[in-house]
Amino acid sequence: MAETENVALMKRWFEEVWNQGKIETVHELLAKSAVGFGQREHGRPTRGPDDFVKFATELRTAFPRVQVKIDDAFGCQDKVITRWTADLTSPAGKTVTITGMTMVRMESGQIAEGWDNWDQLTMLLELGAVKMVSPQIIGAKAS
Repeated sequence: MAETENVALMKRWFEEVWNQGKIETVHELLAKSAVGFGQREHGRPTRGPDDFVKFATELRTAFPRVQVKIDDAFGCQDKVITRWTADLTSPAGKTVTITGMTMVRMESGQIAEGWDNWDQLTMLLELGAVKMVSPQIIGAKAS
């Protein structure tokens, strides 16, 4: 596929999978053998559409409203990079805003590999799940 078609496919991915919650789009646009990195904890990859659907369902359980805005998107050969901002709203109505970048490798009109880097720390801070540690504490010497 041409680079412009690959970029359009990724914009469609974000719009349909995240903004509209269309799980069927995952099965259409993600290759059966696809591997994704950066979605889950501790570097555990997602493998194939069913595993990604499980991840998306878990995220949507924590944040039933997801709105992603593509800030930049461009392609080069079989790769597409998107820079995005997402507003995630919890069941309690708390909205957090995070940013991230996604790079994918396309193959035969589907996502074959993906790498995500998103601001999970800001999400946890805004939810109150973690607290920032004072720099003085980090640099303090034990007595």
